[in-house]
Amino acid sequence: MKNWLLSSPSVDDLIRLLRAWRFWLIGAIVGGLLGTLAYVLVPPPYRARATVVVDFNLEKAWPDNPDREVFYYLEREARKLEEVAWSDATLQQVADQMGGMTVDQLRSDVLELSEPHDGAWHFYATERSPQQAEQLASAWAHAFYQQTLVGVDNAVALDAARKALAANPTDPALMTQVNTLEAGSLGITPEMQISLAQSKHLPAERKVGLGNYVLAGAVLFLLLSALFVLFFEKQQGA
Repeated sequence: MKNWLLSSPSVDDLIRLLRAWRFWLIGAIVGGLLGTLAYVLVPPPYRARATVVVDFNLEKAWPDNPDREVFYYLEREARKLEEVAWSDATLQQVADQMGGMTVDQLRSDVLELSEPHDGAWHFYATERSPQQAEQLASAWAHAFYQQTLVGVDNAVALDAARKALAANPTDPALMTQVNTLEAGSLGITPEMQISLAQSKHLPAERKVGLGNYVLAGAVLFLLLSALFVLFFEKQQGA
């Protein structure tokens, strides 16, 4: 018994299994049907997507700079905005608007962020109902837009305050203003522009498609069936 459990299938066993085209065909059909049944009985949640367009305005922010420095600039600014998207202040706005959800729940596989360095940022929300997924994605995009817009406004005011302070370095009111604006600017460049591209009538689709279920069911069923056939054959020959 011990030798039989530890022994591997023979070459003849493997060749016979590979030649059994009916087994593979029927197994793929049965596995696909089982995957479809799982999709119907336990369907995946819906995922909605909202879009915010971010323009770092490189022509004004970094004129006449090498491409390598521009790349690092985009990487740095994108990371700043990513922190804004996941910040407590932004997610708390979403939680307050939705009601009954906490910031920890939103961070736990409910919200997803996919963004390029410069262009469309996609805000995904996953929920059991398409309506709630759409509301979550829209609320997150709006909260991010509002927080970033405040940061840009403060950055513009900060730039003007610093210029005024340079002309009057001992002015205590200007010093206080600069310190206050620095705290509210979020480190965002004043040249950046942001706009809501898609926050209503959002597309909400199943997070995992039916085809993935069918393929996974077919592959898993064939794998288990092949192992069973080899195991059964070895047991019969033992």
